[in-house]
Amino acid sequence: MKIILASGSPRRKERLKSLDIDFTVDTGNAFEEKFDPSTPHEEVPLLMSEGKSEGFHRPLKDDEVLITADTMVLCDGLIMGKPHSREEAVRMLQALSGKAHEVITGVTIRSDRRKVSFSDRTLVHFKTLTLEEINYYVDNYKPYDKAGAYAIQEWIGLAGIRSIEGSMYNVIGLPVDRVYEELKSFK
Repeated sequence: MKIILASGSPRRKERLKSLDIDFTVDTGNAFEEKFDPSTPHEEVPLLMSEGKSEGFHRPLKDDEVLITADTMVLCDGLIMGKPHSREEAVRMLQALSGKAHEVITGVTIRSDRRKVSFSDRTLVHFKTLTLEEINYYVDNYKPYDKAGAYAIQEWIGLAGIRSIEGSMYNVIGLPVDRVYEELKSFK
């Protein structure tokens, strides 16, 4: 099977590559990432991954498997997407400071014959961060392309995360252990 990763995320690409799987990246998509505000927050990543899969810009060939994903940070009942400014990134990290939050990734794996969708959840515990630490991270790592304004594998993860419950790879954006198991069933 020819595997297609429909994501421009360098972290997802790196995680899938680490499984020694041959794949191509194709981000062509007509899906508009919107959802009904009444949708339970924990269901949003799965809805987004399924929408991205169905919105892929062309029909799949009979020897292709498409992987789509969406990651969301959920803290105190609020969805934290990617920050649009430095100020928003600082506010997000201040909101995460000293608290536990959930990272939920929805994944859809689809061929022309079948589709499997699932969500993976990880609980992340941040220590209390100083404003100086938050400013240092935002100014030096510019986390504007990351849900919740952070990447666990960067400085903030090393200095600020006390513990996690679940898969670290899920927090990075792709629960590769589960993806691997599901891909085996597509052969």
